[in-house]
Amino acid sequence: MRSSNPVLGRLTDRSAQHATFRPAPTGGYGGVVTDDAYPTSGYATSASDRMTLDDVVIRTISMLAIVGLVGTASWVIIGPSAIAPVFLFGALGVGLVLGLVISFARVTNPALILTYAAVEGVFVGLISGIFEERFPGIVVQAIAGTFGVFFGMAALYKFKVIRATPTFVKWVIGALIGVMALMIVNFLAVVIGGGDGLGLRSGGPMAIVFSLVCIAVAALTFVLDFKAVEDGVRYGADRKYAWYAAFGIVVGLIWLYLEILRLLGFLRSD
Repeated sequence: MRSSNPVLGRLTDRSAQHATFRPAPTGGYGGVVTDDAYPTSGYATSASDRMTLDDVVIRTISMLAIVGLVGTASWVIIGPSAIAPVFLFGALGVGLVLGLVISFARVTNPALILTYAAVEGVFVGLISGIFEERFPGIVVQAIAGTFGVFFGMAALYKFKVIRATPTFVKWVIGALIGVMALMIVNFLAVVIGGGDGLGLRSGGPMAIVFSLVCIAVAALTFVLDFKAVEDGVRYGADRKYAWYAAFGIVVGLIWLYLEILRLLGFLRSD
């Protein structure tokens, strides 16, 4: 099962099409392994070296802690100063580059992944400060909404209310591609033509609807991510991939947070 998240999708890429069966390393059970879902060294040679759900949870919490701490420090120290835009756009650019490198190079180095978390912390912290200055209390609301959605989707997945079936995967990936394409077109329209572009981020009714769609798509992608992590654990992925999985989840959480923050800002605008 391939996740819509490009990071976690690599944990189980093409598992359905190219799976072969062989005994698990410990002989405990037969596992489904793929010819290219992981690098050759991606499978643990012993049970103690395998990625577990607890490994992913601990690393995800560690990354979120760094995002939160660095974000708070950036908000307090840099704040609305004259140099804030430099740090804001600098963090945006560096975070984008690091994210692409980690994703496509399948980086599992904790130092690089935690550096990404710190850089994103600067970006998220400064954005949050801008919104909080205009709409007091909005950051707490956005954080509560983000984790409410995340844990809600986790519960729906846990109790099999929503399942990552092939049809579900196709619809979610299609929706994700559509949303991203619209964002790019809207951005280009603003840059080239000026004004509000397609009106997707202008704060009007269309912008509110688009933000709701983005939040819904972001929420649904977590189901695919949970499935990807579950498959990684089941297939005996090496423990180092817990960092990779945590990175993918944090990327999704940051996107969801920013969309909820934006939506709340639209709703509270005069």
